[in-house]
Amino acid sequence: MNDNQDIEVSIAPSSQEEAFPVEGGAPSYESSPEGKVLPLAYMRGVVVFPGTMVSFDLNKGKSVFALEDALEADNRIFLTAQANTEAEEPSESDLYTVGTITQILQVLRIPGNTVRVIAHGIERGQIQSFIQESPYFKVQAIAVEEKESSPPFSGERDLAADIPHVEVLLRIARENFLSYAEIYGKLMPDIAFEAAECRSAGRMADIIGANIPMPFEKQQILLEEIDASSRLEKAIGILSYELDVLRMQRSLYEKIRVGVEKSQREYILREQLKAIYEELGDDNGTSEIEAYKEKIASSSLPQYAADKLSQELRRLEKSHSASTDAATLRDYLDRALELPWGVKTKENTDLLHAKEILEKDHYGLDKVKERILEFLAARQLASSLNAPIICLLGPPGVGKTSIAKSVASALGRKYARMSLGGVRDEADIRGHRKTYVAAMPGRFIEAMRQAGSSNPLILLDEIDKLSSDGRGSPASALLEALDSEQNSGFRDHYLEMPFDLSDVLFICTANTMETVPQPLIDRLEVIQLSSYTQDEKLHIAVNFLFPKQLMKHGLKKSQIRIKENVINDMILFYTREAGVRQLEREIGTVCRKAAMIFLTEKRRSLTLSTENLESFLGKKKYRKSARPIFSEIGVCQGLAWTPVGGDTLSIEVNTMKGTGKFKLTGNIGNIMAESAQAAISYVRSRQEQLSISKTFYRDTDIHMHIPEGATPKDGPSAGITMACALVSALTGRPILNSVAMTGEITIRGRVLPVGGLKEKILAAKAAGISKVLIPFDNSPDLSELSAEITEGLEFVLIKSMDEVLSHALVKGGAAK
Repeated sequence: MNDNQDIEVSIAPSSQEEAFPVEGGAPSYESSPEGKVLPLAYMRGVVVFPGTMVSFDLNKGKSVFALEDALEADNRIFLTAQANTEAEEPSESDLYTVGTITQILQVLRIPGNTVRVIAHGIERGQIQSFIQESPYFKVQAIAVEEKESSPPFSGERDLAADIPHVEVLLRIARENFLSYAEIYGKLMPDIAFEAAECRSAGRMADIIGANIPMPFEKQQILLEEIDASSRLEKAIGILSYELDVLRMQRSLYEKIRVGVEKSQREYILREQLKAIYEELGDDNGTSEIEAYKEKIASSSLPQYAADKLSQELRRLEKSHSASTDAATLRDYLDRALELPWGVKTKENTDLLHAKEILEKDHYGLDKVKERILEFLAARQLASSLNAPIICLLGPPGVGKTSIAKSVASALGRKYARMSLGGVRDEADIRGHRKTYVAAMPGRFIEAMRQAGSSNPLILLDEIDKLSSDGRGSPASALLEALDSEQNSGFRDHYLEMPFDLSDVLFICTANTMETVPQPLIDRLEVIQLSSYTQDEKLHIAVNFLFPKQLMKHGLKKSQIRIKENVINDMILFYTREAGVRQLEREIGTVCRKAAMIFLTEKRRSLTLSTENLESFLGKKKYRKSARPIFSEIGVCQGLAWTPVGGDTLSIEVNTMKGTGKFKLTGNIGNIMAESAQAAISYVRSRQEQLSISKTFYRDTDIHMHIPEGATPKDGPSAGITMACALVSALTGRPILNSVAMTGEITIRGRVLPVGGLKEKILAAKAAGISKVLIPFDNSPDLSELSAEITEGLEFVLIKSMDEVLSHALVKGGAAK
């Protein structure tokens, strides 16, 4: 590594530099024929001239030791350039033998173990011999006296022929140097003043060598030249060349600057570069065009794509290199050529491998796994089969996104994810026209570019969260991409040519289909993911979540002992969800607190029990749902579906003497309010058969309330529950506390099917219900439930409200 950085003009220390002067000032150097022993410091790419003030940095190597030796002696050091710039630790042969004997004036301490040295070149020196090489160079050096071939002009001459050659050289040198300083504008005024007053050929040559930018090899040539006139001639030659280059630069700059705003700095730089290439006869733009042509030729582009890109390339070739159109065309070509045209990954259709991956990554979800395996089996028999558009529908946290990753892994396909939540601009899906400012391709094309394959698995996450505004409907823009009959020629607005998406396996996720447009639903193969049962959550926690969180927190399985009953308590009292996302967070909380205990209390292991669970997770957040203790009048247990699973829903009805007013409370929606009105119409139509007063609607006020009023509730499935509670309150017959029900009611008392049956039955089981009334038309849904879910429950399939009342009301009117 080079010990020296760069020559510095300023010698004032910065605020972070610690400066200290070198004692002894700057004494004159007295040379002797036999020379003097001096420490040597070498520099890479830097040549120091006599009479020059220099600043250089030292941070390691032999030069630092040489500096220390010089400071301990007479502050003098021999500076020479490194001939072999490739050598990290140069030897004697890698150094120039002609250098400069220098007086150290000041040393500055810089943060980072770096020392900045300010020194003054005294005179040329010649190395006679190397005395030592380690730990630093020490040399025997003599001062080299320069020769004057003719004395400088010091008086009047009678004849022009008698004007000394040196005087002519001095005048040429001064004139050119001052011209260079004026055009260059970066030289110190005192340097220009010294050059203007200089009458010594040798000194003038040194001024030129030290202040005109040139390769250090040329500087070394000037330093080694002893004859002052010859040195000045060489210096003038270098100065004249640099002055011509500087004038050409100024001329080019002035030529380009015409008509261009000063703020367009980038444009100016590009134009300068182009003008320089023109002067040198080298066209840099040609290489760029050729590079694009090679990419187009080497890519597996379809013919229409190759023709389109070639056409855009011809436009780029005719455009100005720094114009906005050229930048737009370059960006278009780069993005188009980055797409995986015809690049496919080999698909793994091994059913056993796919089944192993799916079983390893997920517990349960048998229906989803079965559908994936069916698709793989069909692909083996018919490779040309279009990939289905699968939509995984289910509540949050049941593993929809992770299933997509597992499917990609099982198939050996690349994976890309598109988050559609909150997307409301059609251009996000289909891209912008490339003529717009900051135009970009749509999300499908960008996903293909990221995947790097034309047959990846693309996950369309949260498809139900799409919205729309005046800029178009993103859901409508998805129709072409998700239609297997059309997506082989999907057109992106930015790309402006078809791109084949037919080999892509699309998987969508959604929490509900209510907000998804029907034309889009028709293109999807919906697979329902229902809530996990208590037993499924337990297995997932033990086999997946707990080991994952232990690894994530750097813990071992032997350090935390946790029993299944503790995990059951975590599920019941600290989470209320359909999936296991919150359960994973609670397990993570346990791991973090355990890590704190291990580090602070120096314990090696701990056991989590039902007694100390609250010390880890705090007070219980939820209570266990339970059925009423007694069978009550006007209180009926309904079953409800929520985004986080099923729940029991108590509906209460009170009757009071009044004027026939009906009041409904509990933060309910329009559909549930209509179900309550339908229940009243049913009761009035059946009041004689139910032994209800014929004038109850005129002399009785009815108040129906759904508890937990802070929670919004809506839907038709509470219709029979409302009707049952209303009949109980008007007849005075209690409702069995062991019965729960769900179903939609009509004004004639028919019971219609509802959704979310699995979640509702799980809620009934958790609340201790023994008999569940469900619509007869939901019998197919009941047959699909596992024995684990239905065990311990009695199911009654009902068609009308008369059947509901016969099973729900206490016989004889006595409360149990």
